[in-house]
Amino acid sequence: QPQAQALPKGRELFRSQRKESEGSVDCPNLEFEYGDADGHGAELAELYSYTEEPELSHNRRCFEEDFHTQVPGRRWLELDRAQQKAYVMRLLDGLEVVNRDKRLRVARAILYLAQGVFGDCDNEGDVLHWSRHNSFLLYQLGTFSAFLELLNMEIENSQACSSALRKPAISLADSTELRVLLSVMYLLVENIRVEQETDPPEWKTCRETFRMELSFPVHTEEPFALLLFTMVTKFCSGHAPHFPMKKVLLLLWKVLLFTLGGFEALQAMKVRRREELGLPPLPEDSIQVVRGMRAASPPTYAIELVEQQPQQQQQQQQQPQQQKRGHRSRRPLMKQDSLDIYNERDPFKNDEGGVDEEENDDVDSGIEGELDLLERDALIPAMPAQRLPLERVSFPKGLPWAPKVRQKDIEHFLEASRNKFIGFTLGQDTETLIGLPRPIHESVKTLKQHKYVSISDVQIKNEEELEKCPMSLGEEEVQETPCEVLYRAMLYNLPQYMIALLKILLAAAPTSKAKTDSINILADVLPEEMPITVLQSMKLGMDVNRHKEIIVKSISALLLLLLKHLKLNHIYQFEYVSQHLVFANCIPLILKFFNQNIMSYITAKNSISVLDYPHCTVCDLPELTAESLEAGDSNQFCWRNLFSCINLLRILNKLTKWKHSRTMMLVVFKSAPILKRALKVKQAMMQLYVLKLLKIQTKYLGRQWRKSNMKTMSAIYQKVRHRMNDDWAYGNDIDARPWDFQAEECTLRANIEAFNSRRYDKPQDSEFSPVDNCLQSVLGQRLELPEDFHYSYELWLEREVFSQPIRWEELLHCQ
Repeated sequence: QPQAQALPKGRELFRSQRKESEGSVDCPNLEFEYGDADGHGAELAELYSYTEEPELSHNRRCFEEDFHTQVPGRRWLELDRAQQKAYVMRLLDGLEVVNRDKRLRVARAILYLAQGVFGDCDNEGDVLHWSRHNSFLLYQLGTFSAFLELLNMEIENSQACSSALRKPAISLADSTELRVLLSVMYLLVENIRVEQETDPPEWKTCRETFRMELSFPVHTEEPFALLLFTMVTKFCSGHAPHFPMKKVLLLLWKVLLFTLGGFEALQAMKVRRREELGLPPLPEDSIQVVRGMRAASPPTYAIELVEQQPQQQQQQQQQPQQQKRGHRSRRPLMKQDSLDIYNERDPFKNDEGGVDEEENDDVDSGIEGELDLLERDALIPAMPAQRLPLERVSFPKGLPWAPKVRQKDIEHFLEASRNKFIGFTLGQDTETLIGLPRPIHESVKTLKQHKYVSISDVQIKNEEELEKCPMSLGEEEVQETPCEVLYRAMLYNLPQYMIALLKILLAAAPTSKAKTDSINILADVLPEEMPITVLQSMKLGMDVNRHKEIIVKSISALLLLLLKHLKLNHIYQFEYVSQHLVFANCIPLILKFFNQNIMSYITAKNSISVLDYPHCTVCDLPELTAESLEAGDSNQFCWRNLFSCINLLRILNKLTKWKHSRTMMLVVFKSAPILKRALKVKQAMMQLYVLKLLKIQTKYLGRQWRKSNMKTMSAIYQKVRHRMNDDWAYGNDIDARPWDFQAEECTLRANIEAFNSRRYDKPQDSEFSPVDNCLQSVLGQRLELPEDFHYSYELWLEREVFSQPIRWEELLHCQ
C-alpha cells in the first residue's frame, strides 16, 4: 500500500521538474547552423542592454547639435567623402580637450556615426550599411588609436574606481564613459571584421592593416587583447567594480576572433601546417562532417518509463493471453533482453528508472562542494569483468568518421601479442613481426593503414629532442604568429586570467545561487532608478537574463577559440591553459551549468525583438504589455544559448580528451545522467559532443549502466569516431590504472614548465655560454658600479680586506 501511494507522488514530482521542457519524443529537430558568430545584426544588437536604449537618442542629439553648427542645412548622407573626412577630423580634435564633459559629448557623436546615423535612415538595412561605411572611415582617420588612449586613461582613473567602491549599489551611470568608448571600439572591430562580397579593395586592405595592428602592436609592448584581459582581472579582484564586463568580454572575444581567425580559418591553417611538417592530409573536413550529421532521437528517460509502465500493464490485462508475449517484447523496461547472447534473465538487472534517478540524487551537492574545494584523490569504483555481447542491431550504411590509430595503440597491440605468443617484448619496435601468427600480421597492417600522426605528436617529439640536445640542435625557430605573440604576452599572468573568466562564468550561470562573496556582473545593466511597475520589472528581469546569457556566450566562445588556436600553435601552450582551467575547477563548473533543464535554457525567450538595435532606431515602438513580453518572439530556440552549450561541451571535451585523471573527474561528479539529459536537445552537433563525453567514461560506469543505456551506446557507435583497439564499451582498458592519475598530471606539468622556461625564460648568463679564462681580459672588463660606491669604498676596503688576517698556510692543505 505505501508503495502504491509513493508512485503517484513520485510522478507528480517528476512532472513538476519537467513542466517547462518539451518531452523527448515531442522535441523537434532544431534547424541550427553553428558558426564563428551569429548574424551581423544580432551580434551588434547584443552589445546594448535594453536599459541603455535612451542613450541612443542622447548620442543622436550630441551629434546633431555639433553637426548642424558645422554643416548647416545638410545631412550626413549628402556629404561627399572629403567633407565627411573633414568633419570626422574636427571631431577627433575635440577628443583632445581637457574638459571631461565636452570630451564625452564628442565621443557620443562619434558613437552615433559608428551606429549608422540612424536618424537619416529609413530601414534596418540602411542603418547597418552606414554603420559599416562609417566604421571604415573612422578607422582610416585614426579613431581606434585615439579611443585606445582614452580607454587607458579611463582604466587608470582612480577617482572613478574609488567612487564606485564607496557606493552601496552600482548602476549604469558609473560606467558611462567606459561604455561609450568600448561601444565605439566594438563597432569598429565587428564591422571591419565581417567580410562581404561587395567590399571595395580599399576596405580589404584596411581590414588587413587593422588585423595586423591588433595582432602585432607597434607602439605598445602588449597586444590589445591583453589590455582587455587585464580589465577582466581588475574587475574580478574588486578594484574596479564599475567596469562594464559584458562589453569588455564581447570586445575581447571579437578581437581574438579577428586576430587569430575563426574555425574555418583554423581548419585551413591546420591543413597548411600538416603540409609543412610532411604529414598526410586530414582524412576529412570535420566542419563539413558535423554539418552533414542528423540528430538522433534521444534515449528514453526514467520518468517516461515510470509513466508508461502502469499504462502498459493495463493494456496487457485487457488483451487476450496469446497477445501478451508480443507486447512484452516491446515493453521499454524489457527491451534490452533481446541483445543478450542467451536471452537470459539477469537477477541484478533493475528498471532503467532506478539507475538514472539513483545517480541523480547527489549530483548537485557533489558539484557544489567541488567548486569550493576540489578533492582530487577520489576512489575509483571496481569494474566488473565483462562478456562481449553479440549485438543484433542494424548498423548504418556508412560511418561519418574515418577510424584513427595512434602509434601508442600499435605498440600496445604488439606488446600484448608478443607476450601471448612469444613470451617477451621488443619495446617500441613496430616492424619486427617474427614469431607472430598470420592474423596478427594482418591486424598490424590494418592498424598501420589507419595510423594518424597529429601535429601535437610531432611537436612533443621535437620538444623531447630539444630538451636532450640543446647544444647540437641550437636555437629553435619560432614563427611569429598572432597566437604566439598573444601567448607570450599572457604567459606570466595566465592563471589569473583563467580564474577571472571562470569566476564571471560562474556568476552568469543560470544554476548559480546568489552568494554574498560572488562578483556583481550586473553593474552595466541595472538602471539608476529601480523599476516601480510590473511591466518595468518584467522588462528588467528579461534584460538581466539576456545580459547573463550574452556573458556566457562570449566567455565560452573566447575560451574555445583560445584553446583551439593554442593547440595548433604548440601543444604545450594548450596544455598550460588547460591545466590552469582544470585547477580552477572548470570541469565541475561546466557540469553544474548543464545540471539544469537544458531544453528550457535553449528555448528561453529573454529577447524583446522590438527593442533590439537596429530595429528600435528606425521603427515606431509598439506599446509593450506584460502579455507581449511573456509571449516573447516566435523563434524555435535561442541561438546564443545553443551556441554557448555547444562551446562549453567542446571545452569539456578538449580538457578531458586522452586524460584519464580528468575523465575520472567526470565519473566522480556523476556527469552521466547530466549529459544524458542534454541528449534531449535534437541538434546533431550538440549530441555529438555529449556522446563523446559519455564514450570516454563508459568503461567506468559498470555493466548495469551499459545494459540500461543501449540506445545511447548505439548512438555513440553511429556518431563518434572509432579508435581501433579502443575498448571503450567493455571496461578492459589497460590505461585505466588509478595509481597513474596523479603522476600523469605531474609529468605533464613538468613538461609544460620545461617548455616555457626553455622558450620564454631567456637568462642572460646561460650555463652553456663560454667561460673567459684569461686573467688579463677578466681584470680588464669594465664593471658597472653604483653611484655611491666611491663614498663607501675605503670603509669597505678597511673592513673586508685590511682587517681580515690572511692565512697563507691554508692554501697548502689539500681538500
